[in-house]
Amino acid sequence: MDPIQSEVLDIFTRTRALLRGHFVLRSGLHSGHYFQCAQVCQDLAAVTRLAELLVARLGGLSFTTVLAPAMGGLVIGQEVARQTKMRYIFAEKENNVLVLRRGFTLAPGERVLIVEDVVTRGGRVVECLNLIRAAGGLPAGVAMLVDRSAGTTRFDVSAVSLLELSFPTYPADQVPEALAKIAIEKPGS
Repeated sequence: MDPIQSEVLDIFTRTRALLRGHFVLRSGLHSGHYFQCAQVCQDLAAVTRLAELLVARLGGLSFTTVLAPAMGGLVIGQEVARQTKMRYIFAEKENNVLVLRRGFTLAPGERVLIVEDVVTRGGRVVECLNLIRAAGGLPAGVAMLVDRSAGTTRFDVSAVSLLELSFPTYPADQVPEALAKIAIEKPGS
């Protein structure tokens, strides 16, 4: 594991954001591990450091706006926008679909970076990509704290993450016996 991934894993462990048990992820898959990034958000020095590391991974990526899907990406998205001095907006669920509300709009051709906390299969990122395009913007890339797919989830734009891990996940009908014996938790994202 590279030094940055080690530092990020240490931050998640220290802030109790990496949980162990039996969890149902937003994707509907079951796992023995869960990233509760909201725990990191209590420690603003940790949020600042994670954003610094994430911004450094962006290289020369050109964007003018940061878009974060609510709830998970809100804090890290805002901090990435603050550090890069770019505009910040967020998408939220309305009738179970991510939308821009609260007067947020995108100009034609506006280059937008999506910032998310944890990605397993990438459903919310894909929703954001579609939302940006439907609003006339241009997706510039995706930046995430944790890629639970260890790099196997792909998007049609460049994507960077601080931590790539592949904790096993299981469909509901294929949960191993040892995991099935543990009470299910849905801690929220």
